[in-house]
Amino acid sequence: MTTQRNAAIVAAAQLSGWRTSNGFPGLCQGRASCRGGNAAIGARSPVDGSAIDVVGRPDGAEINAAVAAAQAAFLRWREIPAPRRGELVRRIAALARARKAALADLITLETGKVREEALGEVQELIDICDFAVGLSRQLYGLSIASERSDHRLMEQWHPLGPVAIVTAFNFPMAVWAWNAMLALVCGDTLLWKPSPRAPLCALACHALVAEAAQALPEAPADLSAVIQGDDISAAQLADDARIALVSATGSSRMGRALAQRVGARLGRYLLELGGNNAMIVSAKADFDLALRAIVFAATGTCGQRCTSLRRLIVHESVIDHLSAALCRAYRTLRIGDPFVDGTHVGPLIDEPAALCFEQALQRARDDGGDCLRGGGRSVDGVAGGVYVEPALVRMPAQTAIVRTETFAPLLYLLAYRDLDEAIALHNAVPQGLSSAIFTRDIREAEIFLSARGSDCGIANVNAGTSGAEIGGAFGGEKDSGGGRESGSDAWKNYMRRSTNTINYGADLPLAQGIRFDFG
Repeated sequence: MTTQRNAAIVAAAQLSGWRTSNGFPGLCQGRASCRGGNAAIGARSPVDGSAIDVVGRPDGAEINAAVAAAQAAFLRWREIPAPRRGELVRRIAALARARKAALADLITLETGKVREEALGEVQELIDICDFAVGLSRQLYGLSIASERSDHRLMEQWHPLGPVAIVTAFNFPMAVWAWNAMLALVCGDTLLWKPSPRAPLCALACHALVAEAAQALPEAPADLSAVIQGDDISAAQLADDARIALVSATGSSRMGRALAQRVGARLGRYLLELGGNNAMIVSAKADFDLALRAIVFAATGTCGQRCTSLRRLIVHESVIDHLSAALCRAYRTLRIGDPFVDGTHVGPLIDEPAALCFEQALQRARDDGGDCLRGGGRSVDGVAGGVYVEPALVRMPAQTAIVRTETFAPLLYLLAYRDLDEAIALHNAVPQGLSSAIFTRDIREAEIFLSARGSDCGIANVNAGTSGAEIGGAFGGEKDSGGGRESGSDAWKNYMRRSTNTINYGADLPLAQGIRFDFG
């Protein structure tokens, strides 16, 4: 039954035509594909541990050829007017809308994300397509006043080059789309190294681009590529000087290693890394509102979002009340098969993730933490999957384990006396991605958003840490990488800036009043 389900989901995502007798290809560029010269990847579902299929893995020579083809395609794609590049993205969005349910099922199969959240991820892909289509007519520069008579200064933005995109398992489609749709309208070509835990999600997204491009005569055949593989594949892309930008999402450890490689060749990189996200709950908060936000932020995607809530900093006068309410709320969570409607918490991605969860929980107990709820293996999960009960832990202090990101549904509760102490606790971690405060006091809210408040790239008031909209720039500070993806002016990452001086007069005055007469 499981084998039939897996095959049906893969077929519904329009992947059957990409499969050969040996499984799925390890490298796809346009409509062309090859199995790959390295050992294949066995794709398995975290839902029940079942085998999905076999995916090839390219060798270094095959990756090198793909980069060369992407560079050649870029030289053609950059000449296409941006609104026509936007037309390609519009067509990608239309295909994604038509396949939304099938793509969501594939996300659930490969990552264990509950179906409601999987549908939301596909919608996020569609939303960034819509954003990018509008952006294709708004890649604006600047006109700047010149100090010289009969001169004009201006800035233009030009296509950058081939862009390598490295993504993690937890958002196997949306994060690629944040990068890819903007890069396409900006005139760049794509080389995507997805997580080996979600290879078919990557292939399904690539199929959208390939199908849309086939119907657009201006689109080069080698516009987009998917390169399955591991850290070695990502390192080869990072080292290649033909790649103009490496955009990578994952752990801070991964980001450091990749940044050193790209930086060694003075290349550009965009990093969206881990988060140890906190929420401050004031004594003046709307507690019902805060409760709903906390539960989703801490347990959604089984705590495997970079924006998942890890630390809850609560005023000492209300922490007992809120702790009890959270325990009651956690008891109502439905843990189990993510394909079943109404499930709140699906599986962790694999057994090592569960071990990290259990080890962190034990370290918290060793530090004097009191586990108020959860922390064990769930009996409600599907056999073969790794299901745990989201944990609430009351901590006496912000110890080393609390300052460490654990990629699982583990929420630490800390008490504070005044707002300055709360903000100090909030900022005293290496990461700086997402943050929130719940309060009805405008002064507390504004202080949290001010320069002396949250040091994160995302700071919210009366809204949780996870579930960002695509219209704003997404990213964080410190060990969270410093990059910005998605909305606002993040498109500038995928273009190069050119400053131009135009002299429309008969004289040649020099800047700063310099005289250089000769003859």
